[in-house]
Amino acid sequence: MLIAVARIELRLTFAHSLKEKRRALRSVIDRAQARFGVHVAEVAGQDTWQRAVLGFAIVGSDRQTLESLQYKVGDLILASDIGLVVSDTRECLVFGDLD
Repeated sequence: MLIAVARIELRLTFAHSLKEKRRALRSVIDRAQARFGVHVAEVAGQDTWQRAVLGFAIVGSDRQTLESLQYKVGDLILASDIGLVVSDTRECLVFGDLD
């Protein structure tokens, strides 16, 4: 089993409140989920209005397909231009045998 995971940390310079931040994030998250069928979540920084850490994971058996989808989702988030990228970590983990 393969798991492609990503963690993208953003600095939201436009946000002046948690409400503004959540509205912008909801738009990006909904777009990613609708287009690619993956679930994206804010995994850290929920109580700070100028910082957001988004994470998602994709499970499958074909590394090339997983990595392609991982980069498409990540690139969609980055292309949304909602904030400055502080860090972008993406990797593919292997669990068990790949028969």
